Amino acid sequence: MSLEEHKRRERAQAIGLFRYQLICPALDEGLSTKQRGRLVREIAAGTHTDPFGNQVRISRETLDRWIRRYRAGGFEALVPAPRRLAARTDAQVLELAASLKRENPTRTVAQVARILRTATGWAPSESTLLRYFHKMELMGGAPGEAPAVFGRFEATEPNELWVGDALHGPRVGDRKTYLFAFLDDHSRLAVGYRFGFAEDAVRLAAALRPALASRGVPAGIYVDNGSAFCDAWLLRACAKLGVRLVHSAPGRPQGRGKIERWFRSVRTQFLIEVADTTSEDLAAAGIDHATALLELNRLFVAWVETEYHRRTHTETGQTPLARWEAGWDRLGHTPAMPTADELTEAFLWSEYRVVAKTATVSLHANSYQVDPALVGRKVELVFSPFDLETVEVRYHDKSYGKALPHTISRHAHPKARPETAEPEPPPTGIDYLALTATAHHEQLRRDERIGYHALYGEDGEIPGQLSIDNLQPGADVGAEGEVSA
Repeated sequence: MSLEEHKRRERAQAIGLFRYQLICPALDEGLSTKQRGRLVREIAAGTHTDPFGNQVRISRETLDRWIRRYRAGGFEALVPAPRRLAARTDAQVLELAASLKRENPTRTVAQVARILRTATGWAPSESTLLRYFHKMELMGGAPGEAPAVFGRFEATEPNELWVGDALHGPRVGDRKTYLFAFLDDHSRLAVGYRFGFAEDAVRLAAALRPALASRGVPAGIYVDNGSAFCDAWLLRACAKLGVRLVHSAPGRPQGRGKIERWFRSVRTQFLIEVADTTSEDLAAAGIDHATALLELNRLFVAWVETEYHRRTHTETGQTPLARWEAGWDRLGHTPAMPTADELTEAFLWSEYRVVAKTATVSLHANSYQVDPALVGRKVELVFSPFDLETVEVRYHDKSYGKALPHTISRHAHPKARPETAEPEPPPTGIDYLALTATAHHEQLRRDERIGYHALYGEDGEIPGQLSIDNLQPGADVGAEGEVSA
């Protein structure tokens, strides 16, 4: 029995019970004909709630008919027969569609419909085809192909795997915020997190660097294919620290279920208490965007460390913090912490350039003087995205010192956008077109070589000039511009 047929049968049973409840008082054999008639009239005069929540009134004739049916056939006689809809689509067309789907299981419903229209001139709607394919069990994989099964994976040790992702946050001063976060797969500890005004590599680094400095270096990081997670900087940072960077396969996000579940907790327990603010709200409070963002991060740190990390996880049976600490106690050592120099090196950016014949290189509209021995060679320029004046030159992993700034027109990397937006300059109040019109009027007033005053009379028209208002139906324009009726 299909699900749709089962639902129809349940609906019919509910209607039968409703009918029986209405006529049940009138089925008493001890009632006289007059008493039964009076009782049926009372039932018909009332309003009743049907099985589907509707307020209905039942006529006496209908109630009498139900009583006769019950006496003749019992309860089953009160149950309406499930309505069977006649098929509106030709069975041969549906079978042809099923054959096309079986022939190539990768064909979509839209593709099957297109083939049918081309071959027969007509095709059922895509929803009809989809229902039919589900009924015929054609919407799975290829015939004989087992469905994908995803086991319950969990890292066996803390810092074995971190899972990273980004979440869209509230609006602060009319600006959208984004939360970058990393979760330890074994303990569910939120190792690093930070709200920012952009979903880019700089804001990602602001969340990852404190995590590495406080929780140690993980063996691997599992992220999606977002632009920030695919940035060359993240790959370089992981390579410098010996971290295996793994991206999830497109369209298969199953491995990030833990952080998605954590994001749901963030939405329902933290973000629900955070209201969006406008620029006017910040101005009224006397704070700027950077201060408001700092306050948002302060509140979030308090929620994570006080509430989330110390609340028992429903799946592990431990608090994330207790499970994190128990994991290291079991291993008998502490996390591998990076040194300050290792962190600094990992969070530098680098780009490759070929040294020109003038012993110079260019980097984002800036030019630098380098060692003449590197002319014609492809060198690595290592720098902080926030300071393009200090650039180190490397060739084959050997440092050739700092590049000497020659022309500096940009002090920060284009991706290193500040959290605070540049304030808009105040309006000058200069109306250029009005000034131009005034200057033109003054020029006409001073220039007497052309008799502009003779061209324009008191009414602003040239004397004898043809006026459109003078053109009446049937009027004729003469050779000298005169109008005659």
